[in-house]
Amino acid sequence: MMLALYGHPFSSYTWKALIPLYANGTAFEFRALGPDDGYSMDFLRQVHPAGKFPVLVDGGTVVVETSSIVEHLALYHPGPAPLIPGDPAEAATVRMLDRVFDNYVMGSMQRVIAAHFADRDNPGKGLRDSPDAAEVAAGQARLRQAYAWLERWLGENALPPHVSLVTCAAAPSLFYADWVEPIPADCPRLAALRAELLALPAVVRCVDDARPYRAFFPYGAPDRD
Repeated sequence: MMLALYGHPFSSYTWKALIPLYANGTAFEFRALGPDDGYSMDFLRQVHPAGKFPVLVDGGTVVVETSSIVEHLALYHPGPAPLIPGDPAEAATVRMLDRVFDNYVMGSMQRVIAAHFADRDNPGKGLRDSPDAAEVAAGQARLRQAYAWLERWLGENALPPHVSLVTCAAAPSLFYADWVEPIPADCPRLAALRAELLALPAVVRCVDDARPYRAFFPYGAPDRD
């Protein structure tokens, strides 16, 4: 049975699951979610503890949470992309950076976005008349802190070859985070990494497939990338 991935083309976490599939040329069905897709949303509520996406279905196995999806693909659907290094120490570093990008880059970016919604837990209720300024400032400050840490780390260490779990987490994180808090001039390594990631074919495909939805970006999508 073919793999099935439930998600949305504009979702950063969906990108994280799509990138390894594209990079390895893995056959799968992308079940893109829409506002009228009640069946798929009911399915997500049944299989995910918070009813969130993306969700990967592999035969009788359902995998939730993007890091676990990438690990599952590395284990059961390997390809040319070295998603998880074979060396245990290198694998531990990859998993560490995955958490850094998810928690402190992606998470802080989403904090800024959430400040624009009337109900952060239910975006369908629409946007606030004006964003929560304190939350926006806090999220942007967290991003600057994460940027500085990553810049230092990149100056002292080498990333694993693309496409790894780090690639899958870093590409969508840096793509959207730079929209809400531009990477500063004193983080040239991080800016170069973002450009490098956005040039990867698997990431280019995600960026292009998401273009029709840019008008929905609450913070206002910049006219670039």
